[in-house]
Amino acid sequence: MRIAFSSDHGGADLKRELVDRLASMDSRLTLIDLGGDGSDPLDDYPDFSLRLGRFVADGAADRGVLICGSGVGAAIAANKVTGVRASVCHDTYSAGQGVTHDDMNILCLGARVVGIELAIAGVQAFVGATFSTEPRHRRRVAKVLAIEAAHGQIDEAQLDGVTAGAAR
Repeated sequence: MRIAFSSDHGGADLKRELVDRLASMDSRLTLIDLGGDGSDPLDDYPDFSLRLGRFVADGAADRGVLICGSGVGAAIAANKVTGVRASVCHDTYSAGQGVTHDDMNILCLGARVVGIELAIAGVQAFVGATFSTEPRHRRRVAKVLAIEAAHGQIDEAQLDGVTAGAAR
């Protein structure tokens, strides 16, 4: 299984340690680091969320792990990419169940929330899970995809209110 990783400056240390530890634990995984080394404090989570989201949505990786300070901003941004189903999961049950019931394809972690051992356990639960073939789960994911298809465009007026005065 191909797993892509990305992080902003807040998640770079956890990402680095997580990739290193997982590489030594499971040779069946192909780990792809898409960046975020922590060297630039202006590295913003939306940039890394978009990069990873596109990578997963385009099929270049089977799943992704996205890390920022809390995991929340990264999840919000990643879910704007068509085909992405990302969620913050700071426990093993949610990380596995998110795949099994909801076909989650990006796991978001907060580097300021979880330590390395829980991060490893969460990623293992995420990677080890498969989407259920039960009709109720397929029906629900189909409804999510229908929402995505119907509401995939942003209104320019929404964007104007956020970007006015926002400079880097």
